[in-house]
Amino acid sequence: MSLGYAEKLSFIEDVGQVGMTEFFDSAHVLQDKVFAWLTVSCNVVKMVFLNDPDTKIEQLAKLIEKSRHLVVFTGAGISTSCGIPDFRGPKGIWTLQREGKPLPEASLPFHRAMPSMTHMALVGLEKAGILKFVISQNVDGLHLRSGIPREKLAELHGNSFMETCSSCGAEYLRDFEVETIGLKETSRRCSDEKCGAKLRDTVLDWEDALPPKEMDLAEKHCRMGDVVLCLGTSLQITPACNLPLKSLRGGGKIVIVNLQKTPKDKKASLVIHGFVDKVIAGVMELLNMQIPPYIRIDLFQIILTQSLSFASVYGLGAPLPFIKSVEVSFSNNQNYKEAILDAQPFLLKRRTVQTETFEIFLNLKFSDGCGCLNTQIQIPFNFEDPDPTDGFKLDKNATFENMREAAIQVLSCGQNAVVERKTTSVPKSEVTVHAIVTNVKTFDYQLSNGDAKPRKEALNGLIMTRKQRSKGRKRKSRP
Repeated sequence: MSLGYAEKLSFIEDVGQVGMTEFFDSAHVLQDKVFAWLTVSCNVVKMVFLNDPDTKIEQLAKLIEKSRHLVVFTGAGISTSCGIPDFRGPKGIWTLQREGKPLPEASLPFHRAMPSMTHMALVGLEKAGILKFVISQNVDGLHLRSGIPREKLAELHGNSFMETCSSCGAEYLRDFEVETIGLKETSRRCSDEKCGAKLRDTVLDWEDALPPKEMDLAEKHCRMGDVVLCLGTSLQITPACNLPLKSLRGGGKIVIVNLQKTPKDKKASLVIHGFVDKVIAGVMELLNMQIPPYIRIDLFQIILTQSLSFASVYGLGAPLPFIKSVEVSFSNNQNYKEAILDAQPFLLKRRTVQTETFEIFLNLKFSDGCGCLNTQIQIPFNFEDPDPTDGFKLDKNATFENMREAAIQVLSCGQNAVVERKTTSVPKSEVTVHAIVTNVKTFDYQLSNGDAKPRKEALNGLIMTRKQRSKGRKRKSRP
């Protein structure tokens, strides 16, 4: 995983407390009822529940179910299961740096990291109308990629994959990690023809103030929140760490789920020490809600020009990090030489005749981190009497939804569709924008001893649900 963000930050001596001890609530505190065995006589044993308290996960589930304005405040701890290290834990980036130890090596490219079970559970809660707003201190962009609407998300510290236009305010979510931090100018410009201003990165450096727009929204929703759920954050960085406290004035409650103790624990109505994914999986089970799958769809464009150059594959104004190479071949009756393109931009030149019509086959080889090795796209080459108005632009959201449904049915990626086509007469060319499914990740989980696992990875054998367990240990009255 890329550690570029931490390496790009300006050096400061004091990054706060690091190497923090992790604590784990016992299984019976998290999920199991508390009971005691009482010997009534030499041969009779009765099981008596001690006040039959709700477990912590049950308490959290009830708070969420009854909430009118749920706000979630997230930190690095919700992304560790995605392969992204945290900063202050025993194996955190700043902890290892202070100890003079080597940093963890990348397990996959940063731009291919996929949302965790927790990220996708939040998407499910938002779609159900329960979750009203998400405040994130993370720069990994996984909340946006998971499907949280932009208008319901405040990214306080920025997004490593986002560029913004300081002139018109347009935002560009990239497939690649933007090369700078500190709100600096990048090498690209706004694509709006009326603007064209230079773009800037959105990630804050130490000395940068929090963006007013994001901060104002975060403060507004924290004041409105009757439950502010803090997930995977040590709540140390100011002023962001004080945002959840704003809910208290209106009678709201704070819940903290984190492996380390935080300075705000005493203000919280409920503190849970456990892996965020396990806790949230338990909550979703109790709420009888499914965690939606994650389907990643990437875009690229193909340009055909009737000239010496007739085939090229480009990103939409940017690199294509998810494509490693392109193999080009042609229909059987053509004598054009096949080619393997392994350097961006992927460009092929062949001399053509105006009246020729044939098929071009592009075999796209995907980079590491994609869910499949390759996919093939067939493109008709036909410039005979082209119609300059022969173009279209589909509803991307509807097209993407159809692609997601198709990917879920077969649990594989590679599905692709054309979402836009436009033609020009001078020079004669055709530009098509393609969408392609590059990752599929499902969360059909089961719980066993507090472990949340995809169903296909669960152990064989009987896994009892909470309802089944309760049937086997009915409450008995006291003697």
